[in-house]
Amino acid sequence: MADTASLGSASGEYVAPKRFNPWPVVIFICLFSLAILFLAPTFGVLLSSVKTTRDIALGDLWAIPSSMYWGNYIEVLSNPAVHGYMLNTFLVAAPATAFSIGLGTLAGYVFSKLPFKGSDLVFLLVVSGMFFPPQVILIPLFRLFNLMGLIDTLWPMIIVHTALGIPICTLLMRNFFATVPNPLREAAILEGANEWQVLTKIALPISLPAVAVLATLQFTWIWNDFLWPLIFTQSDEKRTIMLGLVFMKGQYSVAWGIQGAMSLIASLPTLVVFLFFQRYFIKGMTMGAVKG
Repeated sequence: MADTASLGSASGEYVAPKRFNPWPVVIFICLFSLAILFLAPTFGVLLSSVKTTRDIALGDLWAIPSSMYWGNYIEVLSNPAVHGYMLNTFLVAAPATAFSIGLGTLAGYVFSKLPFKGSDLVFLLVVSGMFFPPQVILIPLFRLFNLMGLIDTLWPMIIVHTALGIPICTLLMRNFFATVPNPLREAAILEGANEWQVLTKIALPISLPAVAVLATLQFTWIWNDFLWPLIFTQSDEKRTIMLGLVFMKGQYSVAWGIQGAMSLIASLPTLVVFLFFQRYFIKGMTMGAVKG
């Protein structure tokens, strides 16, 4: 009797046996290894947050403690300075995210649906702002805001984050608006709608995934920023959470456990935002990649 693995079910033709493809296994092992390397520091921070400073100083950082020490979290949550850091960070991240997305949406709609002479050049100039390293503009911005009397306030961080977020917001929103069919816009105009109504009632609802993606990215970037608060703030009352994390020290030594607890608490808002908008990421990035 012929081998059933080498014969077709109906025609009796010879079917070559499938060869084992090792690449999926290799890719899985590589990705799993990278995930372990990426999560290892987070696991270390988690362990340090539930240990005393003495345990960490004795070299027991990576050992799982026999009993959890929650005093670090209690001290962080009861510290008024931490409350101020969180509030300052939110007062910077929320308006800067809203302003950058709002201005990027308006610019992206103009470049996509209302092109004018030289609009491509202007678009390139706007997008080129993504490639300027922040270190180049540190001194000019510090002198400018110092001249305006805004140093040690939240306004410099809001202004800078808004300006730096406009290029990426403009680029992504332009690509999204390019997917909106022009006949749909023309039909709305024939019905008596103006450009503002077309934007707010037709184009923007269709492009909500792009807004969700930008809101998540912008809020995360601004919340986790360390450079600009370090440059523009001087007093403890105006520090953001990432800068306050560095200054959260003990009297005679670094409070590793407290810093670990504070870093985990500081990451919760961005984690909540990401979990809330994560379903839009794949759809948003895919639509944004479509060439209009």
